[in-house]
Amino acid sequence: MVMKTSIHKLFIAPKGGAEMTSVEQVEAVAERGLNGDRYCAQTGHWQDVDQCQVTLIEKEALDEIHVATGVNILNGEHRRNIVTEGIRLHELNGRTFKIGEALFVYERDRPPCGYIASLTSRKMTKALWGRSGICVQVIKQGHISVGDTIDIIDTP
Repeated sequence: MVMKTSIHKLFIAPKGGAEMTSVEQVEAVAERGLNGDRYCAQTGHWQDVDQCQVTLIEKEALDEIHVATGVNILNGEHRRNIVTEGIRLHELNGRTFKIGEALFVYERDRPPCGYIASLTSRKMTKALWGRSGICVQVIKQGHISVGDTIDIIDTP
């Protein structure tokens, strides 16, 4: 079964605590993360405790949060790397999937933390609760771009 959705936005930050920067294209590096991002560079805040190589969050959840709470969340304040559109991320649980040239595997849910509130808004942790995205691992290197589709390779 091949399921398609699109990548709405991509974000990276060069080190822990740095502002997220929107990019049109980035290289996913196997077993590391996204080139230019804090976790690929091993400078992320949670590097030694709870690292995620790459994080994904749903555009639809961000839109709902913004409307319901007024929290600024649409320009990377959520601290996630990939904003998807048209897929429920829990559907990736147990699956391998392709974005652009890169191959990923679902790792786990990514709950919000207090640190994100210290960088953005004290309301952020509560706003993200229950819809803060997932962590994935890069298993094959390749470029990914805004507009790329997510193609599920296998089923659980």
